Amino acid sequence: MVNFRRRALQRRLQNDPYYRFQSWQELAIAGELGLRIEVNQATVDEWLRLPGLSIHQARQLKELSTMGVQFLALEDLAAALNVPVQQIKPWEPILSFTYADPDSLLAPPKIPVNQADLNQLLTVPHLSPAIATALLQEREIGGDYRNLGDLQKRLGLPVALITQLIHYLQF
Repeated sequence: MVNFRRRALQRRLQNDPYYRFQSWQELAIAGELGLRIEVNQATVDEWLRLPGLSIHQARQLKELSTMGVQFLALEDLAAALNVPVQQIKPWEPILSFTYADPDSLLAPPKIPVNQADLNQLLTVPHLSPAIATALLQEREIGGDYRNLGDLQKRLGLPVALITQLIHYLQF
């Protein structure tokens, strides 16, 4: 019976990368299968895979990581969610806590495009003051940018510039 559940879950995970786990047992099996959620880079959709996590909490965790908060252990997550560690302990098999040095040259810090002000945007290499200003004006008129493609279309930026900016902007 366990092998059947394991194979069924494995098929579900292969067919639906955003499958929402229904039980702690499914989380344990997913962990055994090697599935991981990188806590410090997780999207809202990835957070929502975890049983018992609300959309509000998922957004809160994403916002904290976007601001640069790094979660180093399960205790950090529990503190951010204001819940006891034991309540989220069953998530542990699929959570991966990787520390990224914010000053590392290997991974330049990404600027959150939809929250950044002009001074923050001006720190982005290859982004001229004129484009940074246009980005802010278009964001004010047209709302948040969905992704890099949306930014390119709305500002009419060349592909070569988008290729350079991809490493510095976060949506």
